[in-house]
Amino acid sequence: MSQPGTGTTPAVPRQADRRPAPAVESGGPDPEVRPDRATGPAGAAGRPDAGDPGTANSRGEVRRSARSGAVGLAGAAVNGALGFVLTVVIVRGFGAAGSGALFTAIGVVSILGAVCCAGADTALVWALPRRRAGTDGDAARLLPVALLPVLLLTGVVAAAGALSADRLAPVLFDGPDGPTLLRLAFLALPVTVAMTVLLAAVRAVRPVTAVVGIQYVLVPLARPALLLATVAAGAGVAVGFGGWLLPVALAVVAAAALLVRPLGLLTGARLRPDGADWRTLWGFALPRAVSAAIDASSMWVGVLLTSALAGATESGVFAAVGRYALAGLLVMQGLRVAVAPQLSRLLGQGRSADAALVYRRVTVVIIMLSWPAYLLLAVFAPGFLSLFGDGFTGGATPLAVLAGAMMVNSGVGIVQTMLLMSGNSSRHLQATVVGLALTVGLGFLLIPAHGALGAAYAWTAGVVAENVLAALAARVAVGQPLLTRSVGWAAAGAGGGAAVVAVLSALLAGRGIAGLALALAVLAVAAAGLLLDRRVRRTVRATVTMLKPGPP
Repeated sequence: MSQPGTGTTPAVPRQADRRPAPAVESGGPDPEVRPDRATGPAGAAGRPDAGDPGTANSRGEVRRSARSGAVGLAGAAVNGALGFVLTVVIVRGFGAAGSGALFTAIGVVSILGAVCCAGADTALVWALPRRRAGTDGDAARLLPVALLPVLLLTGVVAAAGALSADRLAPVLFDGPDGPTLLRLAFLALPVTVAMTVLLAAVRAVRPVTAVVGIQYVLVPLARPALLLATVAAGAGVAVGFGGWLLPVALAVVAAAALLVRPLGLLTGARLRPDGADWRTLWGFALPRAVSAAIDASSMWVGVLLTSALAGATESGVFAAVGRYALAGLLVMQGLRVAVAPQLSRLLGQGRSADAALVYRRVTVVIIMLSWPAYLLLAVFAPGFLSLFGDGFTGGATPLAVLAGAMMVNSGVGIVQTMLLMSGNSSRHLQATVVGLALTVGLGFLLIPAHGALGAAYAWTAGVVAENVLAALAARVAVGQPLLTRSVGWAAAGAGGGAAVVAVLSALLAGRGIAGLALALAVLAVAAAGLLLDRRVRRTVRATVTMLKPGPP
């Protein structure tokens, strides 16, 4: 476990990286590479300049993260579109009260699933890249270490919850479907937890396309299709929730199949762990178990509190607003999925400068893609919410508040991933506990009087506090500058330009669909005009070249 103030994890033995060194890729000049640092002492991994951001190795790591990030971004785009379709199907098909009940049931699965995973999923993403895969490797031994305890815990929770669903349901649900929804949520927990842990292992040992295909395409594509069929058949909320759960079983089968070959599961790989394996994985996982539950419940705590303190209708409004706010984070999630194993490998080799360089580049991309979207979301909130129907237009102000919170969240990039992949799960826990305390404490104070708006203020306070604390802790743990001038210029350019266009468009055409269409048209024209500049075209060509798929 990490020791406060040190940024190290002495209790977790670092595994030597026995894989062949990655091939160095040639490329053009790097804006963050200084020629005077092109030479230097050997890096921590035993390669010349291994930790120096001015070396070919560093440029290769940046290109590797960019290629993986391109796949992650594509998956995030598909996931975002399908998630929006799913939200529209739910709110249109079941109304404010029905969608509130369905979102509450989804929240129960999300929160309890994260609790029952006990941090084992993140621990696998951290630990597997630092071990040898294949028949002769030691990576496969971590799979039973991660799976067996969480499945045992989940089975106990599922059985107890299903038996007590009738008594618990009135706390969260108003309608008669409450006990059935809650019982389904508990019974689905073992499959949900198995999917999460197996996908984490796939993420660590397979190319990013594998996990993107399951998590970002298969599951989100099946869910709206099944729910649409439910609505068309006139079935109720409970059947709709069953349609939301069914793709999880398909994902478990697909993830298990993808692990067989890289881990050597059918060719004699050793599966019996030793004591060091248990200490390594669970020394990291136990602090992460708590913070993972908080992460997963970041929005759902607000949904459940709003349902309990202000009713199902306000809960449905806040859930719909939260879905919009979280949609912009899919960019960050797609990049996090792609680069987290790479960050763990680099930090495990002592190449913290390379890891920091990858982090800064990913953060710039996140800001450039996310901030304009969130500014449009804040300014044109009435137009966005009108797509859900008349019952949701009251969520415009909460949506604008949450958009500001998500700009802070995306502005610090994948800083929480950086903190976790450095092995500092306990420092991450400290930040998330502070964020949760603010969210819950302010929620009890604000939600009874202000409904969805009070929940938005409470969630915003928690998000900002958690991310600021995580950024400070990651800077200490890694020992490298993370938020530099390049990140600041990206924020100023993306945020300033989009803000001017959004405000002027709203003044001319209003905050509805017409104003949003005008803003999008102006931004498209501005982007086309920028391409007339030769320097901009050169930068775009270099970026496209960097993002082209290539060998891992």
